[in-house]
Amino acid sequence: MKEKVEITLPVTGMTCAACVRRVERAIAGVPGVAEATVNLATNSARIAFDPSETKAGDIAAAVRDAGYGVGLDRIEAEVEGISCASCVKKIEDKLLLVPGVVSASVNLATGGITTEIVPGTITMDDVREAAVAAGDYRIIEKETGATDADWATTREKREARELSDLRTRLIGAAVLSVLVFIGSMPMLFPFVTGIPVQIRHTILFLLATPVMFWAGLPFFKGFWAATKHGTADMNTLVAVGTSAAYAYSVVATFAPRLFAGTGGGVHVYFDTSTMIITLILLGRYLERRARGRASQAIRRLADLAPKTATVLRDGGEVEIPVEEVAPGDVVLVRPGEKIPVDGVVTRGASAVDESMLTGESIPVDKDVGDEVIGATLNATGSFEFRATRTGKETVLAHIIKMVEDAQGSKAPIQRLADRVAGIFVPTVIGIAVVTFLVWLFFGPEPAAVTALLSFVAVLIIACPCAMGLATPTAIMVGTGRGAEMGILIKGGETLETAHKLTTIVLDKTGTLTRGEMSVTDVVPVEGATEDDVLRAAAAVERGSEHPLGQAVVADAARRGIEIPGATDFEATAGKGVAAKLGEATVLVGTEEFLRERGALAAGGTGAGGSLTETAESIAARGRTPLLVARNGRLLGIVGVADTLRDEARQAVRELREMGITVVMMTGDRERIARAIGDEVGVDRVIAEVLPEGKALEIVRLQEEGGLVGMVGDGINDAPALAQADVGIAIGTGTDVAIEASDITLMRPDLTGVVKAIRLSRRTIATIRQNLFWAFFYNSIGIPIAAGVLYPAFGILLKPVFAAAAMAFSSVSVVTNSLRLRRARL
Repeated sequence: MKEKVEITLPVTGMTCAACVRRVERAIAGVPGVAEATVNLATNSARIAFDPSETKAGDIAAAVRDAGYGVGLDRIEAEVEGISCASCVKKIEDKLLLVPGVVSASVNLATGGITTEIVPGTITMDDVREAAVAAGDYRIIEKETGATDADWATTREKREARELSDLRTRLIGAAVLSVLVFIGSMPMLFPFVTGIPVQIRHTILFLLATPVMFWAGLPFFKGFWAATKHGTADMNTLVAVGTSAAYAYSVVATFAPRLFAGTGGGVHVYFDTSTMIITLILLGRYLERRARGRASQAIRRLADLAPKTATVLRDGGEVEIPVEEVAPGDVVLVRPGEKIPVDGVVTRGASAVDESMLTGESIPVDKDVGDEVIGATLNATGSFEFRATRTGKETVLAHIIKMVEDAQGSKAPIQRLADRVAGIFVPTVIGIAVVTFLVWLFFGPEPAAVTALLSFVAVLIIACPCAMGLATPTAIMVGTGRGAEMGILIKGGETLETAHKLTTIVLDKTGTLTRGEMSVTDVVPVEGATEDDVLRAAAAVERGSEHPLGQAVVADAARRGIEIPGATDFEATAGKGVAAKLGEATVLVGTEEFLRERGALAAGGTGAGGSLTETAESIAARGRTPLLVARNGRLLGIVGVADTLRDEARQAVRELREMGITVVMMTGDRERIARAIGDEVGVDRVIAEVLPEGKALEIVRLQEEGGLVGMVGDGINDAPALAQADVGIAIGTGTDVAIEASDITLMRPDLTGVVKAIRLSRRTIATIRQNLFWAFFYNSIGIPIAAGVLYPAFGILLKPVFAAAAMAFSSVSVVTNSLRLRRARL
């Protein structure tokens, strides 16, 4: 009888007994599931299944397909010893066999490993055992309590040690390989012919052996670990290929008579084995250095955080490590200091440079009640603030976590490479064996030597590294570049979807507009001035809390107009306000309000003709006209609106130039919405949409075909952001916005939407270039190494050239990805 495994899977989104039945049917339909019991009270499902027929991931996918969520835990760590895409595939496959593991992702570029698990089923020790079982890979767990900066420092030190060891081996191998090469080429270096052949071959053996078993030790360790577990990877190809050339040469050196008819004149190929080791070490060294540069974004982000903070305790100032700051602490920040954690200003004022997080170069004024973000730079004054978010809860910590997750994620485009990686090494070994046999039995003399060299060339030229690095290096650099520009991208899948967007929906308020009212027009009657109109309107509106009134008061203050005191304030909801200004009665409001009060009977003309016509013209442009009357006579009109952002027209134009349809969505009336839409230049306007109806409008656009991106504030537009193929939160920079969207723009600038889409297109283009090169290189290189050009052109690829090509392929992929760091968006 097959052994069953039981797990308890948290299920979210269930509300009734019908949900329970639906989830039970979905789980029961998965092959291998013996029993499924869903409990609405605990929001969980107890499942018994046969692990040989199904996996926890299949069950979780069935629940999601039924329309419900799955509550999973994550285990994150780093793994040492991976060298190619085959290593990645082995570890992922081994982890997926562990009951309770829903998904496993290993990133070759970062060395990161992320495992989604059913809560309570497995621990880090289980992950460690799976990694060992896959090929003696070592799991490194993040220390409890370590900060992002500490973890980044630890990682850098470990990588520096590995790079130093690699450099030492490379230098030693290079020096010895040059000597072996000189000794192997008497036709190029005639003085070598003076050394007897047997002595010369023995010297070459002594020089080549350290290169093989000291410089090349990492390859042989990896080969042995893979062999023990019945698998194969890049180390297998290098170890077998170099060992074949080395072993042949050893036999030819110490037992030359075994090669019938060759006598003492048999050739040795110590130069082949040593040069292969050296060139592959060179490629790996250059690749590691390039990968280090690619991962600098997290290091730079972690370095933003200050090490200490000055807190006020017991009436004095105390400097403590930033890790010890707790919510509620009052922190003092002086000019030129970095703000240690997130909080709210309680005393003082200053200007804060937030460019390191938002990309905005202009300092932002901060006063009492304003939020400040940790790691930003206090520019001028001193102030005190109360800490609200510390440690892992700060905006910076959320950003670092998001960038780490993004860099460790996989794009769907990588699936083909992953599938190929699973069979690549065994396939290459098979091709090499066939090549050897064909040359041995059908090749020209010396058939055995030609067969051996072709066998080695096929093994060495094959490069699973390039396939494994093609996607993760580009995602790592692309998301890191985005973070430096204040564009936070959740992962590879978001990047891949964003580059295919055909429609962008822009929420009007707070996205296309500033989200705050301001005065746009002041039209006085003949004989009056703009200041007269604003002075009267502001005096009355100062008693109002309405945003339109506050905008009038703010504009009058900005112009330096002295605002007189008003009495007998009276407000009529939705229509206007009235007050006494000395002996005069001043009215401010709609045309209907003034008509009811008898203020329009006298009419009035302004610079543009009748003021009522002027009011209609202002309204037609999407603005709100406030008519101002004094003692029953019109004084003028003040136009107020939520004005467009400075960059709105440019951003819309650039999106359209990229071939994207731009849609504006708003709750405004149709006429006003179309006026604003025409002003900003969008393709389409969707008006009179209630907040709860935005997600439905996104669905309708998706049903028309294509992929839809939604740009909103990340909080009020959360349902629409979630429904869109890509949700983009603009300008909030809060942890809520980061969680609610696929892409978060850290500053309120619409051009960030353009840059995010351009970045996704550049990144996906780079991935495609990398994958093309990796597949093209292997599909062309392996046949050439096997000798396919020999019958027609007499060309045979020497193993040394195969090694150089193999090293170049990995380096070229990483270097191509690094170009994204300099991408102009």
